[in-house]
Amino acid sequence: MCGIAGAVDLARGVDRAEVEPMVETMSCRGPDDAGLWLSDGDRGPAAMGHRRLAVVDVPGGRQPMTIEHGGETLLTLVFSGEVYNFRELRQELEGRGHTFRTASDTEVVLVGWLEWGSAVVERLNGMFAFAIWDTRREELFLVRDRMGVKPLYYYPTPDGALFGSEPKAILAHPRSEAVLDLDGMRELLAHVKTPEHGIYRGLYEVRPGSWVRVRREGVDVHRYWQLEALEHTDDRATTVAHVRELLDDIVDRQLIADVPLCALLSGGLDSSAITALAAQKLRAQDAGPVRSFSVDFVGYEDSFAADPMRDTPDGPYVRELAEHVAADHSAITLSNDDLTDPDARAAVLAARDVPVSIGDMDTSLYLLFKAIRGRSTVALSGESADEVFGGYRWFHDADAVDADTFPWMAATRMGPLDHSTSHFAPDLRDQLHLADYVDASYRDALAEVPHIDGVSAQERRMREVCYLHLTRFVQILLDRKDRMSMASGLEVRVPFCDHRLVQYVFNTPWALKTFDGREKSLLRAATRDLLPASIADRVKSPYPSTQDPGYEKALRTSIADLVSDREAPVRDLVDVEALRSAVDAPQDGPSIDTDRAKLESVLQLDAWLRRYRPTLAL
Repeated sequence: MCGIAGAVDLARGVDRAEVEPMVETMSCRGPDDAGLWLSDGDRGPAAMGHRRLAVVDVPGGRQPMTIEHGGETLLTLVFSGEVYNFRELRQELEGRGHTFRTASDTEVVLVGWLEWGSAVVERLNGMFAFAIWDTRREELFLVRDRMGVKPLYYYPTPDGALFGSEPKAILAHPRSEAVLDLDGMRELLAHVKTPEHGIYRGLYEVRPGSWVRVRREGVDVHRYWQLEALEHTDDRATTVAHVRELLDDIVDRQLIADVPLCALLSGGLDSSAITALAAQKLRAQDAGPVRSFSVDFVGYEDSFAADPMRDTPDGPYVRELAEHVAADHSAITLSNDDLTDPDARAAVLAARDVPVSIGDMDTSLYLLFKAIRGRSTVALSGESADEVFGGYRWFHDADAVDADTFPWMAATRMGPLDHSTSHFAPDLRDQLHLADYVDASYRDALAEVPHIDGVSAQERRMREVCYLHLTRFVQILLDRKDRMSMASGLEVRVPFCDHRLVQYVFNTPWALKTFDGREKSLLRAATRDLLPASIADRVKSPYPSTQDPGYEKALRTSIADLVSDREAPVRDLVDVEALRSAVDAPQDGPSIDTDRAKLESVLQLDAWLRRYRPTLAL
């Protein structure tokens, strides 16, 4: 998977001592190796740094990787991610006369750039973020995969730019500043993932499906891929068959690894389908059983109570699927002590770089991945199936769909605008104008949606709803999955983000996506033969969250300590009396994640202010 970082300065040059700390911040993403290349000894116009997590061609895939001719370096590449069709591309390039020194996908990207230039990105199937320095033209290209599975940030400077897989890499350079202004605070709270917004002032995120070029003339951005409106002519049977055909090919490609691989299993339709497909293909390869992992909480199943988002616990379904496919399964069971462990919560913050944690769901995911890393280096995930196939409950809630805003904000008990701002000081709430920010973001997103003429009003609206999820909501979850996994050096692959599948299903009419009156009809029909009926018919259940009142009690104790501490940096931003009321409110029955969200966010914000010491321009 890896982490990348570097700098370009076409006026004064780049100092090695300034870039080495940037690369070191990426050590969690790449624990296996490190490399740093400068275009001219210890000081030149460009520096490219890499931390490696070795997955494909373990002995041969070291980076930065260069192409040289006549003793001169032509191109230098640092790459993070995977290209799943690199073997076909390699064969094509060999047919054009190119030779290869390694068996890695990284070299295929580098040689492909030499042959096709930036057009090579349109040929890549995978999840990736990479930087390529063209010595001949003195140009830096920053490239991100179509769905934004892998992150990439940049920070323009007067004569170049800084870049990195995560903000922390850029913030390690002395020419960057960690400034949070009102727009940054709005983006933290809005739950809309505005394209290119990097939270910190002056920091940008490369938009999915785009490349950024840095040269003497300045910085320019080009989108090489985006969702298109295409007429869908396949009938139901053909559509279901094509979805299955795509899934078979996608999972087959994503099983390629030279290190131990596993599947993340929750017992829901999405993860079960991926696990079952992987099990089937591994058996056909005589590669042994699929290894799978799940997360659980002490006493969760025995004391589970249905909440607004979850009807059933995962445990029974996880065990049934694991038995059904004969998986080598492990359940990682966490206690309240695990979830409130200061080191674990600090690791989550360090991975996130900004205070956007969703509490125990982030901590448990981090701890799950940390435990998996002891046995596997690569994991397949069912993430993004809900966005692709229409799985969330609010897709099927008329009030949420018809609301003139992002549907996940209009859905019952899913109002981030309410629980994200009520704990802030009144004057800050007034400055934020968060509702206006969200509305502007919503209008911008709607303006991008590609439409087909001659469809019903419902079909037009559902195309908009799907687009909003595929370009805004999914980015929140992919970012979380990447940060929590790479904090432990675990590569998580996301089969449902294959751009061929996303594009095909996006253009499938809503009536076909819900042909049986259920959510994710196409996915259920395409994989039913692989699954027990109970799992194929299971209602969507989100990632689990502890319901133990003891966990919320611990949060309330921490908040009480914080509001009593007059030196706490967060005090100037919050409504202390509102927090005291929240701490003193009756606590009856199981603890629900949406009810304690503001407690979690205040604690994380305070920890972030203490650790990062940003400049607040509010």
